[in-house]
Order: sequence, then structure tokens, then C-alpha cells
Amino acid sequence: MTEGASPVLEVKNLKTVFSTRSGEVHAVNSVSFDLKPGELLGVVGESGSGKSVTMMSLLGLLPSPPAEVREGQVLLGDTDLLKIGEDRLREIRGKDIGFVFQDPMTSLNPVFTVGFQLTEPLKKHMGLKKAAARDRAVELLELVGIPDARRRLDDYPHQFSGGMRQRVMIAIALACDPKVLIADEPTTALDVTIQAQILELVKELRQKLGMAIIWITHDLGVIAGIADRVMVMYGGQVAEHGPVREVFRNPAHPYTRALLQTMPKMHGTRDAKLRVIEGQPPMLGRHPTSCPFMARCVHAFDRCAAENPARRDIDPGHDVACHWDHRSADAALVTETPA
Repeated sequence: MTEGASPVLEVKNLKTVFSTRSGEVHAVNSVSFDLKPGELLGVVGESGSGKSVTMMSLLGLLPSPPAEVREGQVLLGDTDLLKIGEDRLREIRGKDIGFVFQDPMTSLNPVFTVGFQLTEPLKKHMGLKKAAARDRAVELLELVGIPDARRRLDDYPHQFSGGMRQRVMIAIALACDPKVLIADEPTTALDVTIQAQILELVKELRQKLGMAIIWITHDLGVIAGIADRVMVMYGGQVAEHGPVREVFRNPAHPYTRALLQTMPKMHGTRDAKLRVIEGQPPMLGRHPTSCPFMARCVHAFDRCAAENPARRDIDPGHDVACHWDHRSADAALVTETPA
């Protein structure tokens, strides 16, 4: 990460709403964050917390209708991605921002060869001729660890294993040397061994290429191992954000603490039960006027019902959206922290 550098991506007050037959769903509520060159930002939270919808909102990847980005700015340098046309946005998606989708089994087109799917963005966005594009495609497959790369250009996705398909997806996302790579739970559908290989690959590529990465996951262990900063989302908004070591060692939001307590313990007893967060995620039928975590929070009090807390700084680079003062409470965590 480049210390003191200007952000490569800035998101300000992003709000996304879905129109449904039963009313509006306020899926993303005033989300703000930035991303520095070479930095890896981890985005965590339960299913339905708004992680993927936030990132797809940035790039115009949600169907409209029913989705509508109601408010906010998404600045890539001086360009606000919410104010440009679809053609320009498509160009940025292919060249400046790469996106690795969640399921490698369905993200590749089954009727086109891997080589075709790799060379098309190279020809469109980089202006390469067919032969040069194939040479570059071979380099990309080799970069992500696929053996016999030149021969495999003419294979179809079904001829690759799940882990290899995910590597191909990463190669496609990297094809045009993007400034930002967004990875949406890219290891969820893979077995544990392949997950570990993909994570090692991302670490290596980040060192080699120096790109900024947003890594979306529900796995706090992954974030502990690869991220510089972590953004914890709940109910379509940011609950806590800060350096990953600081957030793990000194979590300020009750939801972050609860998430950490649900992690399996390395040194627990054989009959120890996994902890769970009681209750259900909030319904998002209206813009929140109270704390979305209130109904599940052991520290909730009257103000939590009356006012949705704004984010406040508690340490340099570490902020939380919570009325409860974690420093005045005796609430030591029994959990693993990043080494």
C-alpha cells in the first residue's frame, strides 16, 4: 500500500433502493469508504448485509429497474461513475476496474472458449490484434498458475476444474491491468484446499502488480490473513471500519464483537459449542431511523431506538456507527486475533 497517496477510489454517501411489489427495499444506506493504491480492503458481514449490492452499485451492474442508485458519488480519480453514460461505464468496467464474481461455475460463458473470453477485452480495450491478444492471454493464464496455457486457450470452461475456472476468472479480471480489482466471495464455491491456493495467488498478484483490491467475504479468517483494512457491514450500512489488526483486537461495535465470537477457536475444548448471533437481520423496507442491530444487541438502550448512529472516529483510521461506548464496558473478547 502506498502511504499518503490519494485514493484510487472514493465512495461517498451511496444509497441504493430496490422497488418490489411489496414496497421499497433500502439495500444500501449512506455507505462511504475509500481505497488507496495497492491496498486490500476486506468487506465482511452476514448474507444480506449489503456487501455485494454496494459493490455492484458502484459499477452499474444491478438491473434497473428494480434497482436504483438514489444518491452518492463514486469517484475513480476525477470521474464520478454515477454520472457517466453506459458506454463509458462499460469501458471502465473492462479496463480500469476488474470484477471477479462469486461463482466460477456460472460466471464463464459455456459456449465460448477460454481463449475467446480472455482475448475479447484485450482486443476491445487494449487495441491488440488477434495474435498479440492470444500471446497476452497465455501470459495471463501462466500468471494465475494454469499449466500448458497456450494449449488450454482453446478449451471450454467445462474442461476446467472449479479452482482452475476461478483462476481463469481472475485472469480475465486482470487482462487490462485494472487499477482496482473487486472480488465478490471468489472462493465460496471451492473446497478448502483450492481456497487456500486462490488466496495465495491473490497475495502474489498483489505483490507483483500493486493493484488495489476490494475482497468481499463472510469469512473473518480470510480477512485476517490478507487485508490491510476491514469494513464491517450490517443492515446495508457500515457498522465499523478500520485497520484489520485494530478492529480484530479492539472491536468497537457489538456486531463486530459478535462476529468475532462466532469464529471457531483453535484451542477450544472438544465439546465447546460454536456461538451464534441470536435473532434475524433487519427488514429494510424503509430508510433506517434506529440502529439496525438494536434488536440483536446485548448493549442496546433507549437512544438506539430513537436515532440511527452516525459513524464516529474512535482512533486514527478506526470508526464505528454505535451509541454504546465500548471502552467503558468490561467486555473482553475470547477470540483469535491476527498474528
